[in-house]
Amino acid sequence: MDPSIGFVTQGWMEREAAIAWAGDHGFDYVEILMDGNDHRERLEPEVGSVRAAAADAGVELAVHLPFPTPVGSPHEHVREGALREQEACLDLADDIGAGKAVLHPESGAWGAAWSDEQVRPHIDDSVGALTAYGADRGVEVCAENLFNKPYTIHEMDRLLERTDASMTLDTGHARVEGADEEAVASFLGEWQDRVTHVHLNDTRRPRDEHLPFGAGTIDFRTELAALGEDWSGTLSLEVFTGGYDYLAESKERLDDLLAELGASG
Repeated sequence: MDPSIGFVTQGWMEREAAIAWAGDHGFDYVEILMDGNDHRERLEPEVGSVRAAAADAGVELAVHLPFPTPVGSPHEHVREGALREQEACLDLADDIGAGKAVLHPESGAWGAAWSDEQVRPHIDDSVGALTAYGADRGVEVCAENLFNKPYTIHEMDRLLERTDASMTLDTGHARVEGADEEAVASFLGEWQDRVTHVHLNDTRRPRDEHLPFGAGTIDFRTELAALGEDWSGTLSLEVFTGGYDYLAESKERLDDLLAELGASG
């Protein structure tokens, strides 16, 4: 296994400072969450400074596309607007040199009126279109398993079969949906060629807690080992914390585990 390690930015982080910190602490990339201070309209005027910051720090960039956006809405004009926004974000991802973009495959439909089965075809079409749009710009779109949505860990095989999208496996989201480590490992063993990005999201219970790596109860050894020795994707620490200390500790713990698993890089 030869993964690259990064982290997802949070609202309190100052963008260039976070990129510089990543370089100082041995991260390979930063996954910019394109919302709040890094919303597309705020990020667009800063393309030059973002690229310069990444070059100075010696790190790569990825993006997490904004959410929730109803790319799978059953309402045509709502869906079209969501697609236009995500396309504009993919254009910007290309501009800043990001190689991957995490996408939430969601609908936003009123659950009392629309079943998951009814909206999944709309999601499939939109994910397929955005995957092709990103590929034309050199940006790999990675659809993420969600919870309490049409595409959880239990349905992602359908999306992968019906589109060319890569996948972001979110460990915490899988736990919320009742998938234990053995179930996640089984999924990864089957789809390791399509799961090119992982959100390492720890939790103590079936909730989306985003704890520091190792602070919860997820058995990451079992899950990561299932990726296999030839896997060379990206691992994002998705840690909700008010400071960098727990993020640094998370990387140390992840580095130790990867060394035990015989990972290189």
